[in-house]
Amino acid sequence: MPLSASDVERFMASKPRLEAIAYRLLGSASEAEDAVQETFLRWQGADVGRIRVPEAWLTKVLTHLCLNQLTSARVRRETYVGRWLPEPLIAGDPMLGPADTAEQRESVSYAVLVLLERLAPNERAVYVLREAFDYPHREIAEILDLTEAASQQILHRAKEHIAQGRTRTDIDEAAARRIVDEFLAAATSGRTEPLVRLLTEDAVAVGDGGGKVPARAKAFEGALAVATFMRGLFTPGKAKRALVGGSPGIYATTANGDPALVAVVDGRVVGVLCLEATADGIAAIHAQVNPDKLGRLTERWAAEDHGEPLLHAF
Repeated sequence: MPLSASDVERFMASKPRLEAIAYRLLGSASEAEDAVQETFLRWQGADVGRIRVPEAWLTKVLTHLCLNQLTSARVRRETYVGRWLPEPLIAGDPMLGPADTAEQRESVSYAVLVLLERLAPNERAVYVLREAFDYPHREIAEILDLTEAASQQILHRAKEHIAQGRTRTDIDEAAARRIVDEFLAAATSGRTEPLVRLLTEDAVAVGDGGGKVPARAKAFEGALAVATFMRGLFTPGKAKRALVGGSPGIYATTANGDPALVAVVDGRVVGVLCLEATADGIAAIHAQVNPDKLGRLTERWAAEDHGEPLLHAF
Protein backbone atom coordinates (compact mmCIF):
# COMPACT_ATOMS: atom_id res chain seq x y z
CA MET A 1 0.00 0.00 0.00
CA PRO A 2 1.46 3.40 -0.96
CA LEU A 3 2.22 5.85 1.79
CA SER A 4 -0.37 8.46 2.60
CA ALA A 5 0.53 12.14 2.52
CA SER A 6 0.57 12.20 6.33
CA ASP A 7 2.95 9.22 6.42
CA VAL A 8 5.32 11.01 4.04
CA GLU A 9 5.08 14.17 6.12
CA ARG A 10 5.88 12.22 9.25
CA PHE A 11 9.05 10.86 7.65
CA MET A 12 10.04 14.29 6.35
CA ALA A 13 9.62 15.72 9.85
CA SER A 14 12.12 13.14 11.13
CA LYS A 15 14.52 13.46 8.20
CA PRO A 16 16.77 16.27 9.59
CA ARG A 17 17.31 14.33 12.81
CA LEU A 18 17.96 11.10 10.91
CA GLU A 19 20.51 12.82 8.67
CA ALA A 20 22.30 14.33 11.67
CA ILE A 21 22.48 10.93 13.39
CA ALA A 22 23.72 9.21 10.25
CA TYR A 23 26.39 11.84 9.61
CA ARG A 24 27.79 11.48 13.12
CA LEU A 25 27.76 7.71 12.82
CA LEU A 26 29.36 7.54 9.38
CA GLY A 27 31.47 10.71 9.12
CA SER A 28 30.29 11.09 5.54
CA ALA A 29 27.47 13.31 4.28
CA SER A 30 26.97 11.31 1.09
CA GLU A 31 26.79 8.01 2.98
CA ALA A 32 24.43 9.60 5.51
CA GLU A 33 22.10 10.70 2.70
CA ASP A 34 22.15 7.16 1.28
CA ALA A 35 21.32 5.67 4.69
CA VAL A 36 18.38 8.04 5.16
CA GLN A 37 17.09 7.28 1.65
CA GLU A 38 17.26 3.55 2.40
CA THR A 39 15.39 4.19 5.65
CA PHE A 40 12.64 5.89 3.64
CA LEU A 41 12.44 2.87 1.33
CA ARG A 42 12.04 0.64 4.39
CA TRP A 43 9.32 3.01 5.65
CA GLN A 44 7.56 2.70 2.30
CA GLY A 45 7.63 -1.08 2.54
CA ALA A 46 6.45 -1.28 6.15
CA ASP A 47 2.94 -1.68 7.50
CA VAL A 48 3.02 1.88 8.81
CA GLY A 49 -0.38 1.64 10.46
CA ARG A 50 0.95 -0.97 12.90
CA ILE A 51 4.01 1.07 13.96
CA ARG A 52 3.17 2.61 17.34
CA VAL A 53 6.09 5.07 17.58
CA PRO A 54 7.27 5.95 14.06
CA GLU A 55 10.19 8.13 15.23
CA ALA A 56 11.61 5.26 17.28
CA TRP A 57 11.09 2.80 14.42
CA LEU A 58 12.84 5.09 11.94
CA THR A 59 15.75 5.70 14.31
CA LYS A 60 16.22 1.98 14.87
CA VAL A 61 16.16 1.16 11.16
CA LEU A 62 18.58 3.98 10.35
CA THR A 63 20.98 3.09 13.16
CA HIS A 64 21.20 -0.55 12.08
CA LEU A 65 21.77 0.47 8.47
CA CYS A 66 24.62 2.69 9.66
CA LEU A 67 26.07 -0.08 11.82
CA ASN A 68 26.13 -2.37 8.78
CA GLN A 69 27.75 0.42 6.78
CA LEU A 70 30.40 0.97 9.47
CA THR A 71 31.26 -2.72 9.49
CA SER A 72 31.74 -2.81 5.72
CA ALA A 73 33.49 0.57 5.79
CA ARG A 74 36.22 -0.86 7.99
CA VAL A 75 37.00 -3.39 5.29
CA ARG A 76 36.96 -0.73 2.54
CA ARG A 77 39.17 1.64 4.50
CA GLU A 78 41.86 -1.00 4.73
CA THR A 79 42.35 -0.48 0.97
CA TYR A 80 41.70 3.28 1.01
CA VAL A 81 44.54 5.22 -0.57
CA GLY A 82 46.15 7.31 2.15
CA ARG A 83 44.53 8.48 5.37
CA TRP A 84 40.73 8.41 5.67
CA LEU A 85 39.31 11.56 7.28
CA PRO A 86 35.68 12.59 7.81
CA GLU A 87 33.80 14.84 5.41
CA PRO A 88 33.75 18.40 6.82
CA LEU A 89 30.57 20.48 6.97
CA ILE A 90 30.47 24.24 7.29
CA ALA A 91 28.39 26.27 9.76
CA GLY A 92 24.69 26.30 9.02
CA ASP A 93 24.53 22.86 7.41
CA PRO A 94 21.45 21.16 8.92
CA MET A 95 23.25 17.82 8.87
CA LEU A 96 25.40 19.08 11.75
CA GLY A 97 22.31 18.66 13.90
CA PRO A 98 21.69 20.10 17.37
CA ALA A 99 24.32 22.40 18.88
CA ASP A 100 22.60 23.67 22.02
CA THR A 101 24.93 22.00 24.53
CA ALA A 102 28.68 21.54 24.79
CA GLU A 103 28.20 17.78 24.41
CA GLN A 104 26.25 18.22 21.18
CA ARG A 105 28.81 20.61 19.71
CA GLU A 106 31.66 18.37 20.72
CA SER A 107 30.06 15.23 19.27
CA VAL A 108 30.20 16.70 15.76
CA SER A 109 33.53 18.52 16.03
CA TYR A 110 36.05 17.39 13.46
CA ALA A 111 38.48 16.26 16.14
CA VAL A 112 35.87 14.01 17.78
CA LEU A 113 34.70 12.62 14.42
CA VAL A 114 38.30 11.57 13.82
CA LEU A 115 38.43 9.95 17.26
CA LEU A 116 35.12 8.17 16.69
CA GLU A 117 36.86 6.17 13.97
CA ARG A 118 38.69 4.34 16.76
CA LEU A 119 35.46 3.04 18.28
CA ALA A 120 33.66 -0.19 17.54
CA PRO A 121 30.39 0.42 15.67
CA ASN A 122 28.16 -0.20 18.72
CA GLU A 123 30.34 2.11 20.85
CA ARG A 124 29.99 4.83 18.26
CA ALA A 125 26.23 4.37 18.09
CA VAL A 126 25.73 4.54 21.85
CA TYR A 127 27.99 7.58 22.12
CA VAL A 128 26.20 9.48 19.34
CA LEU A 129 22.68 8.65 20.49
CA ARG A 130 23.39 9.55 24.10
CA GLU A 131 25.80 12.50 23.86
CA ALA A 132 24.43 14.21 20.76
CA PHE A 133 20.73 13.40 20.92
CA ASP A 134 20.19 12.75 24.62
CA TYR A 135 18.45 9.42 24.13
CA PRO A 136 17.90 7.66 27.47
CA HIS A 137 19.71 4.36 27.86
CA ARG A 138 16.37 2.54 27.88
CA GLU A 139 15.65 3.72 24.33
CA ILE A 140 19.23 3.15 23.17
CA ALA A 141 18.99 -0.42 24.47
CA GLU A 142 15.80 -0.93 22.44
CA ILE A 143 17.35 0.56 19.30
CA LEU A 144 20.52 -1.55 19.52
CA ASP A 145 18.93 -4.70 20.98
CA LEU A 146 20.99 -4.42 24.17
CA THR A 147 20.27 -4.38 27.86
CA GLU A 148 20.13 -0.98 29.53
CA ALA A 149 23.14 -1.91 31.67
CA ALA A 150 25.13 -2.86 28.56
CA SER A 151 24.32 0.49 26.98
CA GLN A 152 25.62 2.30 30.05
CA GLN A 153 28.83 0.23 30.04
CA ILE A 154 29.40 0.81 26.34
CA LEU A 155 28.97 4.57 26.78
CA HIS A 156 31.48 4.59 29.63
CA ARG A 157 33.99 2.71 27.49
CA ALA A 158 33.40 4.95 24.46
CA LYS A 159 33.83 8.14 26.50
CA GLU A 160 37.11 6.82 27.88
CA HIS A 161 38.41 6.22 24.35
CA ILE A 162 37.33 9.71 23.26
CA ALA A 163 38.79 11.37 26.35
CA GLN A 164 42.21 9.80 25.73
CA GLY A 165 42.70 11.83 22.58
CA ARG A 166 40.50 14.84 23.26
CA THR A 167 42.00 18.27 23.74
CA ARG A 168 39.37 20.45 22.05
CA THR A 169 38.25 23.74 23.58
CA ASP A 170 34.72 24.99 22.98
CA ILE A 171 35.10 28.37 21.27
CA ASP A 172 32.74 30.95 19.83
CA GLU A 173 32.66 32.30 16.28
CA ALA A 174 34.74 35.40 17.09
CA ALA A 175 37.47 33.32 18.69
CA ALA A 176 37.43 30.93 15.75
CA ARG A 177 37.92 33.83 13.33
CA ARG A 178 40.79 35.20 15.40
CA ILE A 179 42.51 31.80 15.37
CA VAL A 180 42.14 31.54 11.59
CA ASP A 181 43.46 35.07 11.04
CA GLU A 182 46.50 34.45 13.25
CA PHE A 183 47.18 31.11 11.61
CA LEU A 184 46.91 32.51 8.09
CA ALA A 185 49.18 35.45 8.91
CA ALA A 186 51.78 33.09 10.33
CA ALA A 187 51.49 30.57 7.48
CA THR A 188 52.05 33.25 4.83
CA SER A 189 54.84 35.05 6.67
CA GLY A 190 57.51 32.93 5.01
CA ARG A 191 58.93 31.97 8.42
CA THR A 192 58.34 28.98 10.65
CA GLU A 193 58.70 30.75 14.01
CA PRO A 194 55.30 32.50 13.99
CA LEU A 195 53.61 29.19 13.22
CA VAL A 196 55.52 27.31 15.89
CA ARG A 197 54.28 29.81 18.47
CA LEU A 198 50.65 29.05 17.51
CA LEU A 199 51.06 25.27 17.75
CA THR A 200 51.26 22.94 20.70
CA GLU A 201 54.56 21.09 21.09
CA ASP A 202 52.95 17.80 20.05
CA ALA A 203 50.88 19.23 17.18
CA VAL A 204 50.09 16.98 14.23
CA ALA A 205 49.03 17.58 10.62
CA VAL A 206 47.52 15.01 8.28
CA GLY A 207 45.58 15.08 5.01
CA ASP A 208 43.08 13.02 3.02
CA GLY A 209 43.39 13.08 -0.76
CA GLY A 210 41.71 9.75 -1.39
CA GLY A 211 44.38 8.91 -3.95
CA LYS A 212 43.00 11.64 -6.22
CA VAL A 213 44.90 14.62 -4.85
CA PRO A 214 48.37 14.44 -3.28
CA ALA A 215 48.06 14.51 0.52
CA ARG A 216 50.29 13.60 3.40
CA ALA A 217 48.89 10.33 4.79
CA LYS A 218 51.53 9.90 7.47
CA ALA A 219 51.10 12.65 10.03
CA PHE A 220 53.65 15.39 10.51
CA GLU A 221 54.38 15.35 14.21
CA GLY A 222 55.72 18.13 16.41
CA ALA A 223 55.36 21.90 16.14
CA LEU A 224 58.45 22.43 14.00
CA ALA A 225 57.57 19.70 11.49
CA VAL A 226 53.99 20.95 11.17
CA ALA A 227 55.10 24.59 10.87
CA THR A 228 57.64 23.73 8.18
CA PHE A 229 55.02 21.81 6.21
CA MET A 230 52.45 24.60 6.48
CA ARG A 231 54.96 27.25 5.45
CA GLY A 232 55.73 25.20 2.35
CA LEU A 233 52.04 24.63 1.64
CA PHE A 234 51.38 28.37 1.49
CA THR A 235 54.51 29.16 -0.54
CA PRO A 236 53.48 30.15 -4.11
CA GLY A 237 54.25 27.70 -6.91
CA LYS A 238 53.11 26.97 -10.47
CA ALA A 239 52.73 23.25 -9.75
CA LYS A 240 50.26 23.96 -6.95
CA ARG A 241 48.19 26.27 -9.12
CA ALA A 242 48.14 23.68 -11.90
CA LEU A 243 47.06 20.97 -9.45
CA VAL A 244 43.95 22.82 -8.25
CA GLY A 245 43.18 24.67 -11.48
CA GLY A 246 44.14 28.18 -10.46
CA SER A 247 45.00 30.40 -7.54
CA PRO A 248 42.54 29.51 -4.78
CA GLY A 249 40.80 32.14 -2.71
CA ILE A 250 41.22 31.45 1.00
CA TYR A 251 38.26 32.11 3.28
CA ALA A 252 37.79 31.92 7.04
CA THR A 253 34.87 29.86 8.35
CA THR A 254 34.03 27.16 10.84
CA ALA A 255 33.77 23.50 9.90
CA ASN A 256 32.06 21.19 12.38
CA GLY A 257 32.33 24.01 14.90
CA ASP A 258 36.11 24.27 14.57
CA PRO A 259 38.12 27.13 13.04
CA ALA A 260 38.73 26.36 9.38
CA LEU A 261 40.13 27.71 6.14
CA VAL A 262 38.35 26.96 2.88
CA ALA A 263 40.18 27.09 -0.46
CA VAL A 264 37.94 27.90 -3.44
CA VAL A 265 38.71 27.96 -7.19
CA ASP A 266 35.99 29.20 -9.56
CA GLY A 267 33.29 28.46 -7.01
CA ARG A 268 34.58 24.95 -6.33
CA VAL A 269 35.89 24.07 -2.88
CA VAL A 270 39.25 22.35 -3.41
CA GLY A 271 40.34 21.99 0.19
CA VAL A 272 39.46 22.57 3.83
CA LEU A 273 41.92 22.95 6.70
CA CYS A 274 40.28 22.18 10.05
CA LEU A 275 42.19 23.56 13.04
CA GLU A 276 41.83 21.80 16.38
CA ALA A 277 42.09 24.61 18.91
CA THR A 278 43.04 24.01 22.53
CA ALA A 279 43.91 26.23 25.46
CA ASP A 280 47.59 25.63 24.66
CA GLY A 281 47.39 26.32 20.93
CA ILE A 282 46.50 24.50 17.72
CA ALA A 283 46.92 20.79 18.45
CA ALA A 284 46.01 19.32 15.06
CA ILE A 285 45.45 20.35 11.45
CA HIS A 286 43.31 18.08 9.30
CA ALA A 287 43.36 18.78 5.57
CA GLN A 288 40.48 17.42 3.50
CA VAL A 289 41.28 17.66 -0.22
CA ASN A 290 39.56 14.54 -1.55
CA PRO A 291 37.08 15.95 -4.14
CA ASP A 292 34.63 13.15 -3.33
CA LYS A 293 34.27 14.57 0.17
CA LEU A 294 33.85 18.21 -0.82
CA GLY A 295 30.74 18.03 -3.00
CA ARG A 296 28.13 18.91 -0.37
CA LEU A 297 30.34 21.64 1.03
CA THR A 298 30.77 23.13 -2.45
CA GLU A 299 27.00 23.17 -2.98
CA ARG A 300 26.34 24.91 0.31
CA TRP A 301 29.24 27.31 -0.22
CA ALA A 302 27.84 28.38 -3.59
CA ALA A 303 24.43 29.06 -2.01
CA GLU A 304 25.76 31.90 0.17
CA ASP A 305 27.74 35.08 -0.34
CA HIS A 306 31.07 34.86 1.48
CA GLY A 307 32.47 38.17 0.32
CA GLU A 308 36.04 38.60 -0.80
CA PRO A 309 38.68 36.00 0.16
CA LEU A 310 41.26 36.85 2.78
CA LEU A 311 43.91 36.21 0.15
CA HIS A 312 44.69 34.22 -2.98
CA ALA A 313 47.14 31.44 -2.29
CA PHE A 314 49.92 30.06 -4.47
